[in-house]
Amino acid sequence: MLYFVGAGPGAVDLITMRGHRLLTEADVVIYAGSLVNPELLNYCKEGCEKYNSAHMTLEEVIDAVKKAESENKMTVRLHTGDSSIYGAIREQIDILKTFNIKYEVVPGVSSFCGAAASIGAEYTLPNISQSVIITRMEGRTPVPERESIKSFAAHKATMVLFLSSGLTEELSKELIAGGYEPETPVAVVYKATWPDEKIFKCTIETLPIVMKENNINKTALILVGNFLGNEYDRSELYNPTFSHEFRKGIE
Repeated sequence: MLYFVGAGPGAVDLITMRGHRLLTEADVVIYAGSLVNPELLNYCKEGCEKYNSAHMTLEEVIDAVKKAESENKMTVRLHTGDSSIYGAIREQIDILKTFNIKYEVVPGVSSFCGAAASIGAEYTLPNISQSVIITRMEGRTPVPERESIKSFAAHKATMVLFLSSGLTEELSKELIAGGYEPETPVAVVYKATWPDEKIFKCTIETLPIVMKENNINKTALILVGNFLGNEYDRSELYNPTFSHEFRKGIE
């Protein structure tokens, strides 16, 4: 059996209880070494085989899983954050199916949730933004034209950008060309929830300068939108005059 486990955003105590249990029981752990906090491996039992997938190809990962299966061992594939976002698990699952290897996906806390918690922000504010766009800049891996930063920027919704820290010159231009005002607030969260986390506040226009001055070019999330500002409407849910299924409002 193989378990895809979301390791959480970085802090070792933000892995789920289920993920923690499976990590302590695993005979083999294949972890995303470039992103997963290595301290999580301290939860592994003595004798557990550990593979750093940062140095492996997809085929080598599958071979390690097949070897474990042949030896009747349980494997944890430890991904950063939640494996459903830029986790590359679909290609692994499709191959596992061809070998009739059973698997289960265990969700984790995504870094975009960790980043919001670190800055004390709410992505969805009444009359400001009710949608969150999770995306990335086009780099070595292409992005469909219909999902360009410029096209998404036209919505002026909350935007969370993964894998874009080294491309902020072009990112800034695309965001402004798409419709965001240059002074739209931005928060950069480097290694969200890790012990060496860093937070920088700026605007779309000043983003490239801030990134360069602080030498941030990887392992950071870029949060864009007016949810970072100070203006928003009060939620109706807790408004004394608002009635709903569980409470009658004051007339």
